Amino acid sequence: MNQTSNTIQTKKGEDIPQNPLQLNGSKYCSLSGSTLAKLRSMAGLGPSTLSIIKEAESRGIPWRRMNDCSKILFGYGKNQQIIRATITGQSSCVAVELADSKYETKKILQSAGIPVPEGQVCSSPDDLRKAVTCLGFPLVIKPMKANHGKGVSVQISDEVRADEAFFYAQKFGSEVIVERCISGHDHRLLVVNGKLVAAARRIPAHIRGDGTSTVHQLITKVNSQPERGDGHEAELTKIIFDCDTVKILQQKGYNENTVVPTGETVYLKSTANLSTGGIAADVTDEVHSENRFIAERIAALIGLDVCGIDIIAPDLEAPLSHNGGAVIEVNASPGFRMHLKPSVGQPRNVASAVVDMLYPPGSEIRIPIFAVTGTNGKTTTTRLLAHMGQSVGYSPGYTTTDGIYISGHKIVSGDCSGPSSASTILADPLVDFAVLETARGGMLRSGLAFDYCDVAILTNIAADHLGLRNINTLEELAEVKAALLRSVKKSGWAILNAEDEHCVRVAETLDCNIAYFALDSRNAVIRQHIKDGGWAVTVEQEKVVVHHNRRSTIISTVKEIPLTMCGTARCMTANVLAAVAAAFCYGFSAGHIRTALKTFLPGPDQTPGRMNLFQVGTCSVLVDYAHNPHGMKEVQHYLSHITGRRKVGIIAGVGDRRDCDILELAEIAARCFDHIIVRQDNDLRGRSLNEMNLLMVQGIRQADTEVTVDLIPDEKEAIKHALATAQEGDYIVALSDNYKEVIKVISKSVTDR
Repeated sequence: MNQTSNTIQTKKGEDIPQNPLQLNGSKYCSLSGSTLAKLRSMAGLGPSTLSIIKEAESRGIPWRRMNDCSKILFGYGKNQQIIRATITGQSSCVAVELADSKYETKKILQSAGIPVPEGQVCSSPDDLRKAVTCLGFPLVIKPMKANHGKGVSVQISDEVRADEAFFYAQKFGSEVIVERCISGHDHRLLVVNGKLVAAARRIPAHIRGDGTSTVHQLITKVNSQPERGDGHEAELTKIIFDCDTVKILQQKGYNENTVVPTGETVYLKSTANLSTGGIAADVTDEVHSENRFIAERIAALIGLDVCGIDIIAPDLEAPLSHNGGAVIEVNASPGFRMHLKPSVGQPRNVASAVVDMLYPPGSEIRIPIFAVTGTNGKTTTTRLLAHMGQSVGYSPGYTTTDGIYISGHKIVSGDCSGPSSASTILADPLVDFAVLETARGGMLRSGLAFDYCDVAILTNIAADHLGLRNINTLEELAEVKAALLRSVKKSGWAILNAEDEHCVRVAETLDCNIAYFALDSRNAVIRQHIKDGGWAVTVEQEKVVVHHNRRSTIISTVKEIPLTMCGTARCMTANVLAAVAAAFCYGFSAGHIRTALKTFLPGPDQTPGRMNLFQVGTCSVLVDYAHNPHGMKEVQHYLSHITGRRKVGIIAGVGDRRDCDILELAEIAARCFDHIIVRQDNDLRGRSLNEMNLLMVQGIRQADTEVTVDLIPDEKEAIKHALATAQEGDYIVALSDNYKEVIKVISKSVTDR
């Protein structure tokens, strides 16, 4: 992969964008503008939601869309906050329901001494007659529950229009509010977190005559303004010619073909909502202190943290008690458009107040994120780091190739090393410490689940998955893995294997703190790094030693760390060094790290399928995940410490690997074992059983050994056969990714004996 390119070349020479947004967007490049507009209208976020997102982004707050609508998650783990449009996760459900009932809201405000229009609830024509007799004209008739001005009729001055308005309102609910009409302008006051942050005067949709154009032509001209769009997608909404418009025009003796005289303003809607094509003028600085107090008190009475209050009054400069104004409605999810970009007056960044409320100064937004990648050792390193986090009091969430775990509980099974699983951890409110195993496949398909992490580990780069997704060389594989290391924040730490030349080359491209680990303290890279004052973890005189700030701290002897199997498991010792480096660099104390290492035990509970040793009668059975040549070499090194026994290996190749990789794995196995049972995975990944068996046997024979071979495709049958034919003192190694079933067979064998 070219480091300077934003794309990866496929075998056919096509450029695939690394950015998943680019990749997804390419699906629509041939669609028409109108189709794209429809897609945006259906799936796009509204301006109110987007304003909060934009404000959060300006503060470095990560966000994620949680559904196809406007539910947005900010922050990570336990520090998350949620909004849906302008309703926040802190909003009281009771308050939202209360605001949704205009009548209940009105009763509360009335009992609190806040001016509201006199009115009644009607559900039948008889109720309407009684209300008209009691209240007189003019009237406002509206649904009990609705928003955006739906079903509202105003300035009703006769019984015929009252009947029409009543049945119109009932389209949105059987119960209808009939109330006395208040004279004045329509105002919206916005209260966030108990404080008034903006006020606007709303002006109904209208046109201005030029003496030559018809009503229809003038509406078309207004709708062609670039700031107008469909629904809530733009600053203003296009005017729709509907029955409300027809009625208003009829009252003037007009219709859509009427030519409007020059300079005449014709109002087209009975409400001033922006959602019906109205415009707004900012009047925040004109609000009288008493009106400000009323607005803030209303928000407290209803219990809303984000509250839109609709007031009809001649103006807001005089107290409502003086000018006859009244509160007509309270909104639990008020739109921000009229405040963000009013047609007249000063824009107000009301989203800032919302983000201030969600994350007051000094609030934690993120959680520690540790990300682990490499060819081998990722899962064990991830598990060990999560254990370290839990041992110091965190509630960790972590992902691995066998599942998703939260606070020690497995919540999802399967390969969960991609960004979707990582997102599950980062979105969980119980998690305050994330450790994410990160495989190359997920990065290539969908990128990362986070913008940056605190610590990233690159365990090693070895031949595995080569030839897949056009990654053919170790250099290309290293470049893919390097993407994770480059996501470390500048003050964070990248932990790399000093004994791997590809890791060292990656380190040269990073812009963050770097710490190395190495089994051999004589490694030239480690020695120079320490000499330069860098941080590193090595094994010296059988002790795990951290070098930092030109000082040395001994963590433990290798033999005291159970995971190393008394120092015989070189690969596990390397995993320990990587985890120690990550934890120490982040700030864990040597004492906490030491305790965690001593309580992390290899076995089915803490390292399932990784160096799990069982005793079955006189035989020892080791279950491990080694599935590539690099892993098989580590098994070979471990077995070199096992003497005086017959060694039996149960091995398999992986169907989607290159022939040369399968052959090499089999060759190394032939040097490890006295007897080999070749099994096969359930999924041969495009190859035939015969093809896989031939490759495995060929590789074994190329090692020029006298090792004996059995071919038993079924994994469980292979382990049963190995146990049934075992000789006294045999050391059986079952290399498996289906460790659960293998361990069941072994456990049953132990019980039966």
